[in-house]
Amino acid sequence: MSEFVYLYRRANNPQRSPQQMQEVLERWRAWFKELEGKGALINLGHPLDATGGVVKDKRGTVTDGPYAETKDLVMGFSLIQAKDLPEASKLATGCPIFEQGGLVEVRPIMKM
Repeated sequence: MSEFVYLYRRANNPQRSPQQMQEVLERWRAWFKELEGKGALINLGHPLDATGGVVKDKRGTVTDGPYAETKDLVMGFSLIQAKDLPEASKLATGCPIFEQGGLVEVRPIMKM
């Protein structure tokens, strides 16, 4: 088995009512439970705040960010195990972020 990181990307963070937020959260929980049941979920990960900065050089020059020049933001991450990249990609197809116009970037973790 290999390890992969899912980076959850979305163009914006839409305003939702508390009930809508709860419904979205329940879909995420169900998907994570499904991944866990398949033995694929290593670490649930965490959501990321939309604020932050980018360190541009060794002097520590920081620009507002995280990445103002991109069209989407990384909203969070999870660690997954799968046989290979095609399997990790297939497991990602159930992610609720697709309902919000987002995407899942699937990246293999290099063994050091």
